[in-house]
Amino acid sequence: MNVTLKLNARLQPRHRFDLEDALEEILQAIDLGEVTGGGTGTKPSGEIAFCCIDIELKKDDDESIRMLTKIVNEIEVPKGSFIETQDDDIGVGTQEGLAIYLNGTDLPEDVYKSCDINHAIDILSQAVEGIGSLYSFWEGNEATALYYYGSSFEEMEKLIKEAAKTYPLCDECRIERIA
Repeated sequence: MNVTLKLNARLQPRHRFDLEDALEEILQAIDLGEVTGGGTGTKPSGEIAFCCIDIELKKDDDESIRMLTKIVNEIEVPKGSFIETQDDDIGVGTQEGLAIYLNGTDLPEDVYKSCDINHAIDILSQAVEGIGSLYSFWEGNEATALYYYGSSFEEMEKLIKEAAKTYPLCDECRIERIA
């Protein structure tokens, strides 16, 4: 049976591959099926909108779907994700998502010259350590988005807002709930 795991996750293809590999390893270990492909959907701006992972289950039965659902929830995909079958969409996901958009055009020129995006990432990631993690990013013409997923959007938002105040490259940033 072919199913699609449609992820409410903004993952670049290389980051989605990591998830595909982890899922493939689990499916093979329990002889449930295999990952057969995947894809990344984008918005008109080019920003990542969602990801898909195609899976072929060895058996066409409810038990296989129940097992896959359990596995997907255990590997902590974002809320709003679902497994698409021929007959139904089954909601999955436990993680909440936060995007922080760093302003790439409106800050003073010396901020862009003297600040390092990697340092900003370190500051923000340390702030949410134990609650969430950086999963991926997107570089647009006017902003760079960093995508964090974790146990609580509200806690990540609070901690990231505080950490953002400490580094000029984070001035005028925008935070959005994405899962």
